[in-house]
Amino acid sequence: MPWLLLPGCAVGPNFLAPHREVPPAWQGLATSTPSQPSVPTAGAVQLVEWWKSFQDPTLTSLVERAIHANLDMRQAQARIRQARAARGVAGAGLWPTVDVSATYRRSFSGGSSGISGASVSGGSIFIPSGDGQGARDLFQTGLDAAWELDIFGGVRRQIESADADLQAAVDDGRDLWVSLAAEVGTNYIDLRGLQQQIVTARDNLEAQRHTAEISRQRHEAGFASALDVANAKAQEATTQSQIPVVESAAQAAIYNLSLLLGREPAALARELSLQTPIPVTPPEVPVGLPSDLLRRRPDIRRAERQLHAATARIGVATADLFPRFSLSGSFGLSGNTAGSLTDWANRFWGFGPTVSWPVFDAGRIRANIEVQKALQEETLIAYQQTVLTALKDVETALVAYAKEQERRQSLSEAVAYNRKAVDLARTLYVAGRRDFLSVLDAQRSLYVSEDALVRSTQGVASGLIALYKALGGGWEMGF
Repeated sequence: MPWLLLPGCAVGPNFLAPHREVPPAWQGLATSTPSQPSVPTAGAVQLVEWWKSFQDPTLTSLVERAIHANLDMRQAQARIRQARAARGVAGAGLWPTVDVSATYRRSFSGGSSGISGASVSGGSIFIPSGDGQGARDLFQTGLDAAWELDIFGGVRRQIESADADLQAAVDDGRDLWVSLAAEVGTNYIDLRGLQQQIVTARDNLEAQRHTAEISRQRHEAGFASALDVANAKAQEATTQSQIPVVESAAQAAIYNLSLLLGREPAALARELSLQTPIPVTPPEVPVGLPSDLLRRRPDIRRAERQLHAATARIGVATADLFPRFSLSGSFGLSGNTAGSLTDWANRFWGFGPTVSWPVFDAGRIRANIEVQKALQEETLIAYQQTVLTALKDVETALVAYAKEQERRQSLSEAVAYNRKAVDLARTLYVAGRRDFLSVLDAQRSLYVSEDALVRSTQGVASGLIALYKALGGGWEMGF
């Protein structure tokens, strides 16, 4: 680079990576118990392709397709290209500029009209050719070069800022990829959960229809009242009414996934309409240490790059306080005819240095320096806020994941007991030892607990995805 040959240093502060104290371990790990089927651990984190830990080929396919087709990702890639081009613009300031020019000019002098030997006819002016009295042709071509010497490092600071902006754009794309992978995973889990809710509702509906048929037969035989039949049919209709709502939500989840893959809404309908179980979470989830988060989460990395760029811009503003040194020169050929441009005797050249130094600007430069310092302070605070938010995200996700697993275990027990209760209530009702209300209550409780268990299983899987997102996993595949 040319500036390596120049004396001087870059003015303004040098960037130092900010130091932030973080806890030695995750407090949320204490909420996990060995009895849980999936336990977060402090082992070495492996998050490059976290979606594969669910062992679901469809989920893996959707996530990997999203990176190539998602429109937000394509916009992020365009922003990276913009930042890379802006860095090229900044880097060009270290090099000299050379312009090539060619000029033809005809001038007139003398005579009362200022044009000697000219005649006017039909509104047009006719000028004698050649070297007539008062007319002169000038042909000129040449090179002009200029080079501003970066003595005080203003251009170098500008390049430093552009480099940091480029890295910030890259990390912004990585952050988008982390969010995109998590959003695809969450929508997919939602879809499978909704489909399982439909299956649960239909199974309960079938059981309730069977109970309604029993009550009808007992009523016809004189062993039950018409009230039992009405209550049974009412419960059956209530369960039936809930299925279309869940089906609508399932279709919306498919449409969301299609949009995330840059496709029209119904593009994935055939692929995803077939019901499959909710993906099972892995037995262990290594989360690493809090200190790992500072290097892995793209939003923290982006905030640090932005702080670097803001620090470098202080140097750019400070350089305006100092004189600017430039070297300029020109070389060319000139003559009265076009053919004279080939005559070496008609050459001309010039070379010399230029110095400019702002003596008075009413405090504009120093005010701009203060502006950049304030912006740098603001960016530092934003970095600190980003780190705290990241730590909070992980701790929240750890607790939510562990507690949802506890809830799922309790709901599993509730479902088992409610199934026994339904069988006992139906048996006792047929034997005439219990009224029909006990059967309705048992069936209603069973449906509520089974539906809640499906939602909790869905919540556990979604909670794990939220944990992976909070840890900043998955962007290595995309960038």
